Amino acid sequence: MTKVLITIAIIAAVALVGWQLFDYWEKVQDDKLAAQKQAASAQVNPDALPGLPQGWDTSLRNAEQQGATALANWLKTYGAKVQDPRKAWIELDYVLLITRDNPQEAKRIFAEVKDRTSPSSPVWPRIHELEKSYQ
Repeated sequence: MTKVLITIAIIAAVALVGWQLFDYWEKVQDDKLAAQKQAASAQVNPDALPGLPQGWDTSLRNAEQQGATALANWLKTYGAKVQDPRKAWIELDYVLLITRDNPQEAKRIFAEVKDRTSPSSPVWPRIHELEKSYQ
């Protein structure tokens, strides 16, 4: 009789511990999902970043649509007058465009952008995301 009671107590304890672990796992998963949703809502809109003089949006979009060479020419022409954080974002776009054809240049430009960008910049999460690829 005592063996049966002990067995029932052990089974009940194991079930209780299992239930507690399951509840904890669900809580962790819910927290992770909430953090992902928050990160997605905190995405940066590159068009809203300051640093690009008014009226230059059209020429920038045209250069981006024409490819890496056009964007490189745009940066040579207008890059000195564009300020961070928008300049950093544009240069990171350029880095992504030239990675396949000129990986050394892409790494060099990425390093320049990373060196001049502070962790408080709205561009920093993108730099951190790309960092493993360009070290």
